[in-house]
Amino acid sequence: MSASQITASRTGEVPTLLVKVFGKDRPGITAGLFDTLAAFQVDVVDIEQVVTRGRLVLCALVTQPGEGLEGDLRSTVHSWAESMKMQAEIISGHGDNRPRGVGRSLVTVLGHPLTAESTAAIAARIAGAGGNIDRIFRLAKYPVTAVEFAVSGVATEPLRSALAASASALGVDIAVVSAGLHRRAQRLVVMDVDSTLIQDEVIELFAAHAGCEAEVAAVTEAAMRGELDFEQSLHARVALLKGLDASVVDKVREEVRLTPGARTLIRTLKRLGYQVGVVSGGFTQVTDALQDRLGLDFAHANTLEIADGKLTGKVTGEVVDRAGKARLLRRFAAEAGVPLSQTVAIGDGANDLDMLNAAGLGVAFNAKPVVREAAHTAVNFPFLDTVLYLLGVSREEVEAAQTHDED
Repeated sequence: MSASQITASRTGEVPTLLVKVFGKDRPGITAGLFDTLAAFQVDVVDIEQVVTRGRLVLCALVTQPGEGLEGDLRSTVHSWAESMKMQAEIISGHGDNRPRGVGRSLVTVLGHPLTAESTAAIAARIAGAGGNIDRIFRLAKYPVTAVEFAVSGVATEPLRSALAASASALGVDIAVVSAGLHRRAQRLVVMDVDSTLIQDEVIELFAAHAGCEAEVAAVTEAAMRGELDFEQSLHARVALLKGLDASVVDKVREEVRLTPGARTLIRTLKRLGYQVGVVSGGFTQVTDALQDRLGLDFAHANTLEIADGKLTGKVTGEVVDRAGKARLLRRFAAEAGVPLSQTVAIGDGANDLDMLNAAGLGVAFNAKPVVREAAHTAVNFPFLDTVLYLLGVSREEVEAAQTHDED
């Protein structure tokens, strides 16, 4: 195309043909179609191809051939398609696709299952918010179905608000992020530990060895009712561990159970060049071991004071509380050289809310309703690696990362 032709195509002035071929997929279809078109010296304006359950749809937008040749092109393409046991459709028009609307977002939907009803409702809400769906792509088929909608025509925040209220009622998880180059940039992911990275509450594991599980649970309940803030509840619970032999630390480390998908999440993120950290209202005696075990870049938590081989019932240093987690997220981001807008925070409790809201993307993982409602998005499936789909990482990429690590 000449410069004038390119300009004309952008303004919709150049006659074009949309050539669509569909049928059973097999090697050679794409090459065969373009070999057929090459005989008419057309230029390619756009290409789209998708394969679903072995059925291919291939669309090629090309410039109109020379004068008097369009009929020959049509008959030749139809004959070729018939010889390949495919079907073809050719539509005349002008120019390229219409320009996308201002405001581009990526909407990731997780469902188990993803029903036609919920998909219809999501599409309707996108349209109702003024958005247009430009493309849909499946990221994963297990352990959940994950699809990504590329949407234009509406700003990210209004779209997120329009869809957030629908997720729970539709039985799906929905994440809305801005599209653009920043999605491919280096990122930082910071997680809570108890009931997020791991399945356990570490202080309860210690309490089991001290024989004070009921007392610790009572203090936790008081904190949940708002009768105690986190720092007060932490000191009250840790005081119950006074006199516990320090050898219990090793036993608790062995008892900690990673959340399903935790290793896959971290391994994949590291392979993609992300930095990964944890912040915890728990204890460094456990988080330091997790950092070494999982190859984490950052870790910070409270520290149980130990003297003469016994727990003193106190913690040392500044307490990592709700506000402290947000401060640590900012500190980790500064040390990693990652803008705060490029950070992802994952947590399950009210203690994580400041961190979730400070991050570019805050993910409530199997969280309580108050946390789900306040976070940018929520994941309600018991697999931590489903968070990868919210970042646009497909299941195929996850498996490729695992295979690479095994080589």
